[in-house]
Amino acid sequence: MKSIMGKKIGMTQIFEDEKLIPVTVIEAGSNFVVQIKTNEVDGYTSIQLGFGDVKEKQLIKPKKGHFDKFKIEYKKYLREFRLEDVTGYEVGQELNADVFSEGDVVDIQGTTKGKGFQGVIKRHGQARGPMSHGSRYHRRPGSMGACATPSRVLKGKKLPGHMGNVTATVQNLKVVKVDVEKNVILVKGSVPGPKGTIVKVKG
Repeated sequence: MKSIMGKKIGMTQIFEDEKLIPVTVIEAGSNFVVQIKTNEVDGYTSIQLGFGDVKEKQLIKPKKGHFDKFKIEYKKYLREFRLEDVTGYEVGQELNADVFSEGDVVDIQGTTKGKGFQGVIKRHGQARGPMSHGSRYHRRPGSMGACATPSRVLKGKKLPGHMGNVTATVQNLKVVKVDVEKNVILVKGSVPGPKGTIVKVKG
């Protein structure tokens, strides 16, 4: 299983066999293996990757101590990838975009765009009421449920609230192109989050 961390640069389009393909550009270079976890010590196997340059003064002390313990160059972001086998990895090893190749199928995890507090029409796609003739019911959530029994709003009722800014994973995206020189991979389709967000790419 191949895993790497990257930054979403944005979307563009390329032509392949005279067909237009929408792709997401992900900068996926200079990942360093910061820590390797094993069954004997930690109870499971995983690798921890560091990504993105950062100044020493911008790190909190626990994070700085973590890097100093393993004698790794300071990185801004840390993410953990659970793997069945970690024998091919070493602390300090650098991973770049070339871990993937054209035609690979990957899952990409990111944080979706935050929409703030939204009503039921935008948040859940519910229909609105009549907009004229004194209906007094336009974009409200609708019935709250039964009357005397059970005398409460049932759990799971779709209501207004916070929308977006949650972790989401898009599965089975095809790697269309890998640019080793620029450490960039092009993935067919869209990826969660705005430009500049950090994503986890797992193959």
